Amino acid sequence: MREPGDLVWLLLDARGVGGIETHVAALCAALRRRGTDARVVLLSDHGDTPALSLFRARGLPVRILEGGLLALYRAVRAQRPSLVHTHGYKAGVLGRIVAALTRTPCVSTHHAGERGAFPVNIYQRLDEELSRWSMNIAVNAQIASRVRDAVVIPNFVAAPDLLPHDDLPRVVAFVGRLSIEKGPDLFCNIARQCAGLATFRMYGDGPMAARLREDYGDRVDFRGHVADMESVWSEVGLLLMPSRAEGLPMACLEAMAHGVPVLAARVGALPEVIEHGRSGWLFEACEIDDACSLIGEWARLDCAAQQAVRKACGARVASGYSEDAALEAVERVYAAARGLPSSTITVQSSAG
Repeated sequence: MREPGDLVWLLLDARGVGGIETHVAALCAALRRRGTDARVVLLSDHGDTPALSLFRARGLPVRILEGGLLALYRAVRAQRPSLVHTHGYKAGVLGRIVAALTRTPCVSTHHAGERGAFPVNIYQRLDEELSRWSMNIAVNAQIASRVRDAVVIPNFVAAPDLLPHDDLPRVVAFVGRLSIEKGPDLFCNIARQCAGLATFRMYGDGPMAARLREDYGDRVDFRGHVADMESVWSEVGLLLMPSRAEGLPMACLEAMAHGVPVLAARVGALPEVIEHGRSGWLFEACEIDDACSLIGEWARLDCAAQQAVRKACGARVASGYSEDAALEAVERVYAAARGLPSSTITVQSSAG
């Protein structure tokens, strides 16, 4: 049995790539750059999934467990991580139970801005109820209000050294899971109404993919899942996020970090990130006529205005969603979970 050291497990159950998986990849890489032996730990072996491809493409150490409570308990007892940091409701529930049984410090990040359909919503509520067994992080204040004593730490990105100086490509993109809460159907409707203003591309996969391809294949270029968007952002001139519900989407931060403005529905933390008219634009959820008008505004930007919006995007990410600031906050939560001295942590308590 190994002696416990500064070994942090980032525990999740992942198949596809969404905000949680992208966040965990960014967090793991950032922790490792700061000297922490952080590792991605997958609860179950789902085969050669897009999530696994993402973690491996970024050179992150990955451990795959056999699935279930007993396998997790045995792995924690054998490896003795100094802290388990869970992401997602399944990892949150199982991780807290095992952490309590093994007396392992536990931190849980709560990402979801929406309630899933039955039976997922039952597990989500159980995850929130068991939050009393962990230190808790929420990516925005709305989520924190549902979780016991949650520290609000927004998602973050590592920004590239230089923003692009070329004109914004006439490409409007959707990046995310093709499921109802993300509004891919609304994106496709907007694409149909805005024919002639831009090329519309959809990056992602999910339960709505087949039907959307059948109905909108003539107007939308479906690119499927992309393991890592890093090389794609230079081809995108506007990220469109017509979500019905959100937490704090990583795609928004990644786009802005690469100088790509975002047009988004006023849901979740998006209004906190996007400065309307400077780093992007906002519209009321499901109001696709308003979204179309704003795409027209984007399409009319001259060269100087395009450069101004690129700079505003980079500045907004640097000022509020930088890696250094977020990691300092995360490490303070880790210290508190371990019972170590730490700086004051701002906590938003919930009534739960």
